[in-house]
Amino acid sequence: MKILLLNPNTTADVTDLLHAAGSKAASAGTELVPMTAARGVPYIATRAEAQIGGAIALEMLAEAGPGIDAAIIAAFGDPGLFGARELFSYPVVGLAEAAMLTACMLGRRFAIVTFAGALAPWYEECVAMHGLSGRCAGIRTLDGSFRSISEVQAEKEELLVALANRAVEQDGADVVILSGAPLAGLAAKVRERIPVPVVDPVAAAVRQAETLAVLKPRKAVAGTFRRPDPKPTRGLAEPLAAIIEHRAPKEGTS
Repeated sequence: MKILLLNPNTTADVTDLLHAAGSKAASAGTELVPMTAARGVPYIATRAEAQIGGAIALEMLAEAGPGIDAAIIAAFGDPGLFGARELFSYPVVGLAEAAMLTACMLGRRFAIVTFAGALAPWYEECVAMHGLSGRCAGIRTLDGSFRSISEVQAEKEELLVALANRAVEQDGADVVILSGAPLAGLAAKVRERIPVPVVDPVAAAVRQAETLAVLKPRKAVAGTFRRPDPKPTRGLAEPLAAIIEHRAPKEGTS
């Protein structure tokens, strides 16, 4: 099984964190294929950046070509997820949706704990987008800056654990999601210091992508995620233009 692990921001070190954490969760025989955006922002934290990252994610999925059994959009707010499900025939999983659905099987209410206050409005809208506002106990974020996006989990580990415990004690969370791609792998390190289940989004996404790939669901021909009818394009990257226009990509173009 080959699963594309797509990081729609430009920080390769974060892709490495995602790949390392995801590989620990993957089944034997599953190949995670990491891919980092060649353009965009170092990390996605706002609605505007999510719009940019979503378009880049669609380009990256188109560039990956055939041979993929499933794909993971490895940014917690799931930029481009619904558009990807329209365009591509294989299952596409988002970090946020996978983490939240997993959390819903572990408790009645989950809390999202993350490292930057700027993420909160976007994450709140992501929860609503997936229809899970009623299951969310709250979103808690750290204040202040950090030195490096690729090292934020090490720098802020103690503060994040304390924040998670406050979500349990004060918000009534039954499950904690440590969110944001730069926190990949942190859940396994701190799980014994938090008194409820702790979900690592990339681990949840890998396992759910594997499940969907094994189930081999039919591509929808009706309903929300049916493939849109062909439409002419102008100025798009050739692989994505070919997908939208329902044709084979031109050789020697990108």
